[in-house]
Amino acid sequence: MSNLQVHLHAKDISTLQGQTVVFFAKTNAQKDKPAQITEKDVNEIFEASLDDKLITGTANEAVSFREANLNNFRHVIVVGLGADAKMTHETVRQAAAALYKEIKSLKATEAFVQIDGLASSKKDLAEYTQAFVEGLNLAGYSFDELKSKPKDKKDETINVHLVSKAGKEKGIIAAFNEGTILASCTNFARRLGDMPGNLMTPTILANEAIRGAKGTGLKVTAWDKKRIEKERMGGLLGVAQGSDQEPRFIVMEYNGAAKTKKPVCFVGKGLTFDCGGVSIKPGAKMEDMKYDMMGGAGVIGTMLAIAQLKLKVNVVAYVASTENMVNGSATKPGDVHTARNGKTFEVNNTDAEGRLILADALSYASEQEPAAIIDAATLTGAMVVALGNIHTGYFTKNSPLKTKIEKAATVSGEAVWHMPFNEHHTKDMKGTYADLSNISYSGGAGSGTATAFLEQFVTEGIPWAHFDIAGTGWACGNRLNYCTAKGATGVMVRTFVEIAKQY
Repeated sequence: MSNLQVHLHAKDISTLQGQTVVFFAKTNAQKDKPAQITEKDVNEIFEASLDDKLITGTANEAVSFREANLNNFRHVIVVGLGADAKMTHETVRQAAAALYKEIKSLKATEAFVQIDGLASSKKDLAEYTQAFVEGLNLAGYSFDELKSKPKDKKDETINVHLVSKAGKEKGIIAAFNEGTILASCTNFARRLGDMPGNLMTPTILANEAIRGAKGTGLKVTAWDKKRIEKERMGGLLGVAQGSDQEPRFIVMEYNGAAKTKKPVCFVGKGLTFDCGGVSIKPGAKMEDMKYDMMGGAGVIGTMLAIAQLKLKVNVVAYVASTENMVNGSATKPGDVHTARNGKTFEVNNTDAEGRLILADALSYASEQEPAAIIDAATLTGAMVVALGNIHTGYFTKNSPLKTKIEKAATVSGEAVWHMPFNEHHTKDMKGTYADLSNISYSGGAGSGTATAFLEQFVTEGIPWAHFDIAGTGWACGNRLNYCTAKGATGVMVRTFVEIAKQY
């Protein structure tokens, strides 16, 4: 998955020696002036390159000077951070990814980074250190475990050493560790999504969640088909009946606070493959439907991160997992199923299946009377039309929860956008022969009407937010340089952890 190792050192970089040294540059506030390297002594050495604008300091710029033989280092890389006034955690995260790619291009196996140049205050340095570690480890992820490799070919490990005079301070160490955990758990979620459907069935997904939780303090159980039938989850069973693979309902529990404190609840859609059922999808890009479980994968990654960070909060998670396939037993358009809470729905399009399995999960979550319910799903193509692969659309009518989400997304650097839904969308989901239809007859607002459907399975009064990650769950490499070109992104893990912190 990754041949990258990141280390933290409390040292002065001038006392070290190695293969490659890394410094940062920022654009000058005065546009007619050259960029500035944050290390003053180095700034003087590269004065000509700065004057000639070989180094511009713009965000994500990475300039290599091979065989520079500066002090005790063979190569030098200068990474741009842009304008000082516009720097954010996301700027730093992407700068780290730009550095990783430049290290690969240089074919270096070792780099020493003077991270003190990231910030002028200790508070900013800690936060930027975390973001930098995240960017490096996210960029270092690759999914190549299914490729055959010659026995004599071994990928060399890349060691990146972050060097800071404040490297022994608790705040810097904590930031380094948190960045490492968040990236690791995001990469865990990515791997779940990148695995093909034949190697990531509902049963395998459940086993992977159990495996990942070992030693974290998480309690993980996976309900089999018999238990799901006993729990009256008609939506999940209805979708699963077209597949030869048994469904699973994954339950994850973390207790970091007093037992009397209500838990935060995360719910994820775990469709390990979706052909659309009888309402079959077009063949083009159907292979991408292995990613239809990224909501569930993100929730699993979130729970692993919360447990490893030892947050002082109670959290539970539910991932409803199945395939949506076609066999002689598959749900047909027009069939009616009954969800856990007793509401019935007509399945007028079997490709609108995610909302059916979430209906049971949200019903069960509501029965636990949590402090809030947050769900994530690759739910609608309409969300891709609305927001592309830039923003994750989210829906909530609860103002305090909206405030928490916006605050969390600002810290995490993940772009979100608040979307509307109201009673008109609810009316559009009324059924003719059952309580509800699983598709709208209005022909528009597909994401809003899907959310209105889900709302019918959340107990009134419980703060609830729905995240539609259909556009941001995979293939975001053209927007985010720490994501692979085509693979899973692990989106919302960082944001969900920040939401949990606020409880």
